[in-house]
Amino acid sequence: MRLYNTLTRTKEEFRPMEEGKVRMYACGPTVYNYFHLGNARPFVTFDTLRRYFEYRGYDVTFVQNFTDIDDKMINRANEEGITVKELADRFIAEYYVDADGLNCKRPHIQPRATETIDAIIDMIKAMEANGYTYVIDGDGVYFDVTKKKDYGKLSHYNLEDLQAGGGERKANYEGKKNPGDFAVWKFKKEGEPFWESPWGDGRPGWHIECSAMNKKYLGDTIDIHCGGKDLIFPHHENEIAQSEAANGCPFCNYWVHNAFVNVDGEKMSKSLGNFFTIRDITEHFPYAVIRFFILSGHYRKPINFSDKDLTASQTGLDRIVTCYKNLKFVLANKGAEGNSDSGNADLEKAVSEAHDSFIAHMDDDLNTADAITDIFNLVKSINTSVAEKNATGEALNNAKSMLEELSGVLGIDLDYSEDKIPQEITDLVEERTAAKKNKDYARADEIRDILKAKGYSVKDTPNGPQIEKL
Repeated sequence: MRLYNTLTRTKEEFRPMEEGKVRMYACGPTVYNYFHLGNARPFVTFDTLRRYFEYRGYDVTFVQNFTDIDDKMINRANEEGITVKELADRFIAEYYVDADGLNCKRPHIQPRATETIDAIIDMIKAMEANGYTYVIDGDGVYFDVTKKKDYGKLSHYNLEDLQAGGGERKANYEGKKNPGDFAVWKFKKEGEPFWESPWGDGRPGWHIECSAMNKKYLGDTIDIHCGGKDLIFPHHENEIAQSEAANGCPFCNYWVHNAFVNVDGEKMSKSLGNFFTIRDITEHFPYAVIRFFILSGHYRKPINFSDKDLTASQTGLDRIVTCYKNLKFVLANKGAEGNSDSGNADLEKAVSEAHDSFIAHMDDDLNTADAITDIFNLVKSINTSVAEKNATGEALNNAKSMLEELSGVLGIDLDYSEDKIPQEITDLVEERTAAKKNKDYARADEIRDILKAKGYSVKDTPNGPQIEKL
């Protein structure tokens, strides 16, 4: 598999540190609100990357954190008159509602920053011992970016370019050695949670949290670090600086970043007031459609959000789901005699080609957009075989299995819109079938009208009656 590595700006063959195993970290949410579509893109993208590695036989350890202590958390908790932990507990629970709805597999480990304080302090001690930190009285412990000679290697900025950015204080902040220096430990302020440390009571800086959680759960060097493009600088740049300063070895071999979500051509952001939470969007579109929309574009290219684009995604997903539903119906209702086998070779070829092309596209930098096209091509062949009744049950079952397999890799829920047919409706359909068999067509028509009034239609097919919700 080849992945685009932000560190080298090239597409590289993925070679894990340990054969057959992948150590993978993705930045998770700051849990002070519901997450929005811009957050959902990396969650879905890197869930899919994890799924694909597992599909190809890798033993994956996937860690995704919760940032449960920072300025946003403190400010909102104070506004609501609750503790930061109460706020975090609430929105972690809400995160799972949306992440589960998007069919994101639970990461193997989802640590909270507040549960990693000991590891954070140990890492700051190591950086201090290696000469990378200094203390500003009354403020905190800071990382000196000039001590890290290759600082900027991920973002490809140099220190001169960063004079106005990268720090958590203004460039002229008194006591700061360099404008880009950043806090790894912030001394406590009135009304803020705090922990004891060798430098004084306080709380961790944002960047150190991920460095410490990486080290604690995955080791000094990891295979893959994922996140949104907006995190390249300063967050990921600072993670590298801290981790390598503390551990004395390379931090991460492959950096994988997804592009932005745009709304009418502009980046989705709170400052522009054009962001939408996933919870908002689900009032109009199912979770499965949102996931399909995200995967319909290549992860390194911006995607544009609009009702029109989501409606198009729903149409595409429904095309796959309808094929699957019809295929299951045909297989459940085929007679013992089966269909002809004149189309078996064509269907078997379509199954094989879909599988091979899907692998090729996913191996090429997680090209989910073209992988979905491979699924559509398989759907077209299945629909042809079902319509022409020219394939045996065995061939159709093989096609069904492949459709499930490839869809599963992408986390596509093939049953997302399938409503359970009430027993009352199936009983009426069975009564109608018996009435037609007995040539009681008046009763059969009466039952059809009853079904319609209850919101269902029934279609007679060579394989038996097919029930549809109106």
